Amino acid sequence: MAKPKTSLTAVERRAEELDTIAAVLPMERRDELAELLTDQDVETLRHLVNQGMGDNTLRALTSDLSYLEAWGLAATGKSLPWPAPEALLLKFVAHHLWDPEKRAADRDHGIPAEVDQNLRSQGFLKSVGPHAPATVRRRLANWSTLTKWRGLDGAFASPALKSAIRLAIRAAPRQRLRKSAKAVTGDVLARLLSTCATDSLRDLRDRAILMVAFASGGRRRSEIAGLRREQLTVEPPIPVENGALLPSLAIHLGRTKTTSGEQDDIVYLTGRPVEALNAWMVAAKIDSGSVFRAIGRWGTVSKRALDPQSVNAIIKQRVEMAGLEPGEFSAHGLRSGYLTEAANRGIPLPEAMEQSRHRSVQQASSYYNSATRREGQASRLLG
Repeated sequence: MAKPKTSLTAVERRAEELDTIAAVLPMERRDELAELLTDQDVETLRHLVNQGMGDNTLRALTSDLSYLEAWGLAATGKSLPWPAPEALLLKFVAHHLWDPEKRAADRDHGIPAEVDQNLRSQGFLKSVGPHAPATVRRRLANWSTLTKWRGLDGAFASPALKSAIRLAIRAAPRQRLRKSAKAVTGDVLARLLSTCATDSLRDLRDRAILMVAFASGGRRRSEIAGLRREQLTVEPPIPVENGALLPSLAIHLGRTKTTSGEQDDIVYLTGRPVEALNAWMVAAKIDSGSVFRAIGRWGTVSKRALDPQSVNAIIKQRVEMAGLEPGEFSAHGLRSGYLTEAANRGIPLPEAMEQSRHRSVQQASSYYNSATRREGQASRLLG
């Protein structure tokens, strides 16, 4: 006789509902999200998925929503009210944009110690000091977006809030840091690949991640984590001078951070990256669904996709194994490294941008400028 099915708790039910939209959400913290988010939060996210909002935008919204809910609970002891009153928005600014010098003299300035500790214990706060102004603005903007999607109005455009942000930024200047201190150029990539020399599942997977992320134009970690077998199509092989044929694949990116509407970006892989990717998929028996997955302690390949943070952790682990400093590299280093390497090899900027899918010539050309300025005549006037 079958056991009667026990009723699910509210948290378990939300976890199951989040699973139905796992492909477009940062699911490494699903259980935590299920505890933090309310039923209405989850329903809003499901609505946004059905509306066809871009995957990366949804991940950012969910990440910021989970932070806001965690902060709201820590700061007020209650879930976020919708719409948020102006006083709560001002409190958020005060807790995240503050003057380090004034805080050193007055511990009541800025985020309260107990709120800070609460968020750190949950892994929401890691860096020391006030938030970057861009992070605060982004979270407020996403807060506003989620409010509007609930059919509500908020105080996000109030003069008091705008003035508070402007004055706080002026009082607490913060230097803008690069996403990755160093670019993963060809020579660095070769050192990382040398740590993936065996045919173990982990080496096969990590080799494929490194080669695919770099060769496809420096794909973002969210794009690598979210890559699915259905996005790959086999292309005719590419002939080379000695008569050999190089395998070729197309990756259909769909909508990305820099595209909109129904636009479907495509990038191509040729040669060794294709071989590395195929070797991983054959060994892991992946013929559908997520391409890059977690590997269990006993070598079991998970059915779930890696999360973006795990992609970053894998790259840092390979950096350390290669004898380099993990703090100097991150997943974004593959993106900047691709363009830097293209500049070093004399590949025209428009051709490199076709693969990297950068939309801003100014942003992409900065990597070229950095690569060529050091050896250019302008730096050797007294040489």
